Amino acid sequence: MALTLPFHRPARPSPALPVLAVVALLALPVASGDEGGAGPADALSALVVLFCAVRLLRARRRPLTRTAALILGLPVAGLALAALHAVAPGAGITGLGRYLQVFVLVPAAVVLLVRGRADFRLLAWSVVALAGWQGALGVHQYVTGTGASYQGQDIRAVGTFGATDVMGMATVVSFGLVCAVGLAFGRSTERGRAFAACCALALAVPLALSFSRGAWIATAVTVTVQLVLAGLRRALKAGAAVLAAGVVLVGGFGVGTTMLQERFDSITQVTDAPDQSVTDRYTMWAAAIDMWRERPLTGVGLKGFPEHRDGHASLALSSGSDIAGAGAAYRRQPLLSPHNMYLLVLSEQGLLGLLCLAGSWLALLVCALRGLWRTRAAGGRSLDCALIACGLLVWQLVDFAYADIGGPSTVLTAVCFGLVAWWALVGADRAVSCGSTSSPVTRERVTGEAALR
Repeated sequence: MALTLPFHRPARPSPALPVLAVVALLALPVASGDEGGAGPADALSALVVLFCAVRLLRARRRPLTRTAALILGLPVAGLALAALHAVAPGAGITGLGRYLQVFVLVPAAVVLLVRGRADFRLLAWSVVALAGWQGALGVHQYVTGTGASYQGQDIRAVGTFGATDVMGMATVVSFGLVCAVGLAFGRSTERGRAFAACCALALAVPLALSFSRGAWIATAVTVTVQLVLAGLRRALKAGAAVLAAGVVLVGGFGVGTTMLQERFDSITQVTDAPDQSVTDRYTMWAAAIDMWRERPLTGVGLKGFPEHRDGHASLALSSGSDIAGAGAAYRRQPLLSPHNMYLLVLSEQGLLGLLCLAGSWLALLVCALRGLWRTRAAGGRSLDCALIACGLLVWQLVDFAYADIGGPSTVLTAVCFGLVAWWALVGADRAVSCGSTSSPVTRERVTGEAALR
């Protein structure tokens, strides 16, 4: 009988490391003057997709199941049709590439490159780390008065994204907070769960200083959903901790300021006494709906909203928003989107495009929630992954009512959609199968077969 030496192969690097590099690149400052153009992270995301395609060609295997391919590829039909109706061919190609990057190609690459729950958690922690970095810069900007302009003062926390993308840091910090809440309910060490909980509480400060009402609403809804899905007892404990932390931050450290209070109160004043930003948003929403009524099935074409805006908007729309601070000189930035993803898709892609895109998101949500219930029934070993995936998707679906894609942080949205898709289409099944094979009977059978061999 031949003796086998106890030789262990060195662990191969995770194929998800290129995705980690995409997240890391978002920590770099955005070049002054960039307004939604492709950045280093976007270029690297294209290389990640190419890297994934080469791996698939070398492996010579079917990359996705039919269900996964259908759900991830569903938006392509509406996008292709809308690109054909674009105002200009160049605009149609540019818009098609952006939508495919965010909702199809990068998410599919993440699904194929993530090997298991360890890679998933690694990417989740990388998002938390990025949020911590951007949040720390945002707090420094608020304290030193070097942020973006808000009510005549350079105090708005924007991180490295600058005044041209005031939603960038708020989006990144929100994603990090959602990931940290999910990781706090994982089965790691007690110290690891406590650290994740502390990260979530700490990220609430720069989120507040971003003055982004849409991000506040989306994060509050998402964290509430996560706590409910984690269990009533855990939700009550976490709610008490959040309340205590809020009392300490507001009362002890004076985080609550008059401007923050006014910004918070303005959420409930959108109909009684709306400010100019709310008026502009309502006006652009009405313009988007008017465009859809003109072409209900196909819309006005990709990148067509700016071209048709003036023909459908009322006189209440201002010429643009003020941009200043965070290293940028004062100027007026034109309003080129309705700041509502659903209405943007409806106006540019029509009802067919919205059904395809929103249908893909809802299918992912159903699969993710189904996986969460299954993993809880199997013992909850992957509860943190389930809460992160469900939380990221819920946050994005709520935030899309107040924002749309655009800016350097959009590539992180694509990565998060990939994490959601991995759990919904691959990770949940693996978690349930691993949980079922870890029962005492199965372990005894596996041990007996190993002994016979």
